Amino acid sequence: MISRSTMDTSSAQNVEFVRTGYGKNTVKVLYIRRHGSHHSILELRADVELTLKSRKDYTAGDNSDIIPTDTIKNTVHALAKIKGVKTIEQFSMDLCNHFLTSFDHVMRARDGVEHAHAFILSPETRRFCDVEQKRDDPPVVHSGLKDMKVLKTTKSGFEGFLRDRFTTLPEARDRCFCTSVYARWRYSKTANVNFDGVWTSVKDTIIEKFAGPYDLGEYSPSVQKTLYDSQCLILARHPEVEEIELVMPNQHYVTIDMTKMGLVNKEEVFLALDNPSGNITGTLRRKPRAKL
Repeated sequence: MISRSTMDTSSAQNVEFVRTGYGKNTVKVLYIRRHGSHHSILELRADVELTLKSRKDYTAGDNSDIIPTDTIKNTVHALAKIKGVKTIEQFSMDLCNHFLTSFDHVMRARDGVEHAHAFILSPETRRFCDVEQKRDDPPVVHSGLKDMKVLKTTKSGFEGFLRDRFTTLPEARDRCFCTSVYARWRYSKTANVNFDGVWTSVKDTIIEKFAGPYDLGEYSPSVQKTLYDSQCLILARHPEVEEIELVMPNQHYVTIDMTKMGLVNKEEVFLALDNPSGNITGTLRRKPRAKL
């Protein structure tokens, strides 16, 4: 008969870790900058994850290397006081640097921060970032935005698509185009980057390519084309951005048939469909430079 301890030892010899990590999620901070009578605020939520050199906490139940998640929470609060919060990207890098320089056994630190607007909770979009840094490596910084709902009532169509025996969708030269934009981009550097300025510019560029000039608009033959054009313009405007992912789910509105009520609906009243919806995504990056 094989003892339980023998089975446990045998099982441990036949497995290996793929990755480990632990931390504290949704650490909330309200940071107030006071300049005389003028006050500006930044409300954020931080998710911190650490990977340690040893895995003895998993394999042997030895907790001696674990930095308690309550300590991680306190560190977020303390660094907001000590370092301040200039941008969420810089604050994330400060957190990663703290854990990697303060603890020799921390091999990887990752911090994700979301910026939640305060005073009036009706943001046009949500800002977020995530920073990952491994020991002896520079930080990798991603910034992003999500939940940016945009809609235009004209200058959008969808024609010339493939048809088979299951296709029932009619072609449309002019339709409503509505989406909730998700964007996430990676920086090629972290020094001397105006993170606030780049974030605002990316948001404005997406809106610019979606809407077009205020007096003429810009025709969109597909969500894919609008998505790609936005990415190209963002990379052209910001050499510090190396790669950008965009997700544009196609949120459909259909004209409500009012004929049974004796009314003629001239493309004035629409019904929003929750699902199903198309989901269009793409990630664009700069081509590697040719080696001489």
